Amino acid sequence: MKVLSFFLLLMLGSACTDKQAAQEYLMVDAKVRVYHKDGTRTYKEYQPFKTRTVEHISAYKTPRKATPLSKFGGLLSHKAQATGFFHTEKIGDRWWCIDPEGHYYVNIAINSLAAKGSKGTREAFDEKFGNKQEWIKQSAELLYDHGFNCAGSWSDHKTIIEYNKTAERPLAYTINWNFMSSYGRKRGGTYQQAGHTGYPKDAIFVFDPEFAEFCDEHAKQLIEYKDDPNLFGYFSDNEMPFKIKALDNYLSLPEDEAGRKAAEQWLLDNGITKEGITDEHRGDFMALVGETYFSTIAKAIKKYDPNHMYIGSRFYADEKHQEKFMRAIGPHLDIVSNNYYNHWTPDSTHLAEWTEWTGKPFLVTEYYVKGEDSGMGNQSGAGWIVRTQEDRGLFYQNYNLALLESKNCVGWHYFKYIDNDPTAKGVDPSNLDANKGIVNNRYVPWTPMLDKMKELNTQVYSLIYYFDK
Repeated sequence: MKVLSFFLLLMLGSACTDKQAAQEYLMVDAKVRVYHKDGTRTYKEYQPFKTRTVEHISAYKTPRKATPLSKFGGLLSHKAQATGFFHTEKIGDRWWCIDPEGHYYVNIAINSLAAKGSKGTREAFDEKFGNKQEWIKQSAELLYDHGFNCAGSWSDHKTIIEYNKTAERPLAYTINWNFMSSYGRKRGGTYQQAGHTGYPKDAIFVFDPEFAEFCDEHAKQLIEYKDDPNLFGYFSDNEMPFKIKALDNYLSLPEDEAGRKAAEQWLLDNGITKEGITDEHRGDFMALVGETYFSTIAKAIKKYDPNHMYIGSRFYADEKHQEKFMRAIGPHLDIVSNNYYNHWTPDSTHLAEWTEWTGKPFLVTEYYVKGEDSGMGNQSGAGWIVRTQEDRGLFYQNYNLALLESKNCVGWHYFKYIDNDPTAKGVDPSNLDANKGIVNNRYVPWTPMLDKMKELNTQVYSLIYYFDK
């Protein structure tokens, strides 16, 4: 009966027309980011990309009625076991998030939901909102109205928590605790790279004898949040350098470094000479680095907060395509988080492999596209460039339809809330003068984009039914 009620609710959207069947794709012009050997980045000229949209999916029609949702944004008609906290379950052959009340739930978030910026942005904030309480009230309403149900990494979780105390509909949130980068700042040796923290020789300090003790102490902060049902989960860091050449990198550290000593001992224990290192050995050692990092942090997180999910460290490079590494880290995570760029349409093989190898569902936790009509420079960051704000929304639909079609994806986090401010000083070099936000740097919404986002976000459950049937 549970499955039947779900189907009856969503059958309203199952009809199609011959016209729709003939118009499965649009063509949208986009500029592709090109990475050069000298470290510079440029864009190619515009070229057309096949773009699937809600309106043009064959055999699908928008439901006549809005899907009833729980206060968290879960599917009200369909319920699993309620634990009082967000968790995941595989039901049939599809992975789901389950909201605190037990409803099937897709996590749809905006990253960096926070008020910040240059003098001009702060002046616009004061004029439009006056204070953080009014800002979060209006911002949460903007997200709800467009089908979002969560705040992703780098959001102002303290202000969100205060808002949730009186809100009829709470806003779920995440926290990034920066375990390794915080340890690195205390230890010394880290530096700023575009988008993330840099480490000597791309060798994180996971073999330092003091790291586990630091993690245990750092995780005590989680006690404050362990009983909050609105907390979706924890990230441990952002874009860590998990590299296939980790073994070579650790061996190139100074002789007194714990990481080098660990790598040398690993070679000795496995009867491998430096001259005899193969790519298979490199894969094994990379897996050891990942397993050590995630097992150490997972132990600390679950010790102080057994209620909430550990949702990874936002993989950003080739690590998520390395089978040995992914198999090693999977047992220590509740959800795998991947920042996934350079794909106009997500690769179905990747979406299958991530869960096959880890045994866990995944979130795509960072991606975006920039509009030329914003008038911004748009040269920083990794996202595509398109001509208009509506094209940004069409990209969003095409990208996320592929994620919904995958039965392993339990949500996505779009980057980000507010555009870069070209007058801001001292910001991350990946966040300069680019149209990444759903609002501009004076808090004015990009309505044509948001309209397309809403069209997809408010139909996720009926679209899942369409793909699964």
